[in-house]
Amino acid sequence: MQQTILERVDRVAGDAVSLVLRGADGPLAAWEPGAHIDLALPNWLSRQYSLCGDPGERDRYRIAVRHDPLSRGGSEYVHLFLRTGRTLDVSSPRNNFPLLPAPEYLFLAGGIGVTPMVPMLRAAVEAGADATLVYAGRSAETMPFAEELRDTYGDRVRLVATRERGRPDLAALAAALGPRALVYCCGPASMTAEAEAVFPAERLHVERFRPAVKTFAPNTAFEVACARSGQTVEVPPEETLLDALNHAGRPVPAGCREGVCGSCEIAVLEGEPEHRDDIGAAPGRMYACVSRALSSRLVLDL
Repeated sequence: MQQTILERVDRVAGDAVSLVLRGADGPLAAWEPGAHIDLALPNWLSRQYSLCGDPGERDRYRIAVRHDPLSRGGSEYVHLFLRTGRTLDVSSPRNNFPLLPAPEYLFLAGGIGVTPMVPMLRAAVEAGADATLVYAGRSAETMPFAEELRDTYGDRVRLVATRERGRPDLAALAAALGPRALVYCCGPASMTAEAEAVFPAERLHVERFRPAVKTFAPNTAFEVACARSGQTVEVPPEETLLDALNHAGRPVPAGCREGVCGSCEIAVLEGEPEHRDDIGAAPGRMYACVSRALSSRLVLDL
């Protein structure tokens, strides 16, 4: 973890604030567009937020937090109780949504889903790519960073106030794309589902607020061998791998517990994991919060 000091809190929409976190002990860990951090809050909760500042500013991170009326305690604490000057621990950045090289980009953002797009658009423009951001929200007043983006990038940014104009026509946007363009989408489930329906899968990159609904076979028990400690852990059908390891005294860091943030990644040395995450685990890796085993035994690097 890295220690930061909350330097600024700015209201960037009617129900959203941006937080500027300054490194307490010098430069912070480097990051690239699409990365996020875990923010450890004083109420013992940890939440994940996309970095939306400038990667070149190594002395500070910027994130944005929307006040969710159904908050589980994270956004509510940020909006009601967090004050400047507070010391806050953050994780090193992780990037499950990296910006790949391309001559043309279409960035699609819905609401607070604009946060990873802010540094992505900057990087694309600086690289000389043909880049467009289509940014949808109920109204301009509810869209964080709308004015900043419009002032900086002009016609590259198309703001769509859905109360007045309806939702963006993604099919029309798909028809106008060049053959080598990549599409990046972050927003509510309705937006990401429509994007997956109209854009070719090999050109589309999606980051979700919540995991997509999936169907799996019923849970079965499996055994985990921890290679470094020599301990064996039984994982019953009603318990996650993450919880079984924690209960056995082999704790694994975890944030979202929904398979979207990547904080609980572990290395698999033997056996066949059943991947249930929304990230797409690399070979030899799995996410302990949701994924299970297709083989009766896994050997983990723990």
